[in-house]
Amino acid sequence: MSKITYAEAIRDALRIEMKRDKGIFIAGEDVGKFGGTFGACKNLLQEFGPERVLNMPISETVIIGLGVGAAAVGMRPCVEIMYCDFIGICLDEIMNQASKMRYMFGGKAKIPMVLRTSYGAGVRGAAQHSQSLEAILAHVPGLKVVMPSNCADVKGLLASSIRDDNPVMFLEHKVLYSLKEVCPEGEYLVPLGKANICLSGNDVTIVTWGLMVQKALKAAQILKKQQINCEVIDIRTLVPLDKETIFESVKKTNRVVIVHEAPKTCGFGAEIAALISDECFEYLDGPIKRVTAPDCIIPFAPNLEDAYMPDENKIANAVIGLNQ
Repeated sequence: MSKITYAEAIRDALRIEMKRDKGIFIAGEDVGKFGGTFGACKNLLQEFGPERVLNMPISETVIIGLGVGAAAVGMRPCVEIMYCDFIGICLDEIMNQASKMRYMFGGKAKIPMVLRTSYGAGVRGAAQHSQSLEAILAHVPGLKVVMPSNCADVKGLLASSIRDDNPVMFLEHKVLYSLKEVCPEGEYLVPLGKANICLSGNDVTIVTWGLMVQKALKAAQILKKQQINCEVIDIRTLVPLDKETIFESVKKTNRVVIVHEAPKTCGFGAEIAALISDECFEYLDGPIKRVTAPDCIIPFAPNLEDAYMPDENKIANAVIGLNQ
């Protein structure tokens, strides 16, 4: 075990997997000499050469088109879209090609492609570089959607995603790149589709993912001082979703707060709330609450962006309201 940053954990996973399998390559804007916008690919060009670390033009369509084609003929591309805000440019390649080819060819064509991209507000990126668009991707059958919240998980989930035979959308929060934590050394895998109970408690279940896991754990510490013991669940993968872990927690606590950074309307939290209502309604002692960003465009002004973001105080207040 060693202490490394979230970005370094990504790089560690990429390096180990590329050494293990020569069919894995990286492609994206500035991933070569520059090492990627957030430094996650630093020094990989020097180690693996320009045939496996491809610096691409500013064309998301070309980057994802390359990935889909390479995956279809047996390679394992790990392609990068600098900001998830730009997935609209290559949405045809993602939702009409990558997601559907295995089904449409009767399983003869596999698309073992990982699409890495950054998401989220909190770094003063303004409206076009700060969105959380996971719900759009989770809505497309055939795609897996992964959103790690810590250094160990980003390493283990990325390695598992690279080894998966299906297209995986791998979303990394920009605020987390500088997070420094203890992380397992060497080859390390975290299975897709398995949630993590970050904190055990009996009074309320907080379901969340990505950066909001860190906020939820801080909220739990605030609430503990008021004798409210929270169970914090990091779902880690939106698709496949480990609903069984969520349901078992709901049966124990009987109260649920769902937290995500994306706007409330049609956010992925609504899907989780619907699943709980459909399959666990009899265990609820109160309404399902959501703590989210408002349904508005992300502002650039620092004070407005801070007000936009869900935080530990907003989460704690929602839990207190539910327990009154």
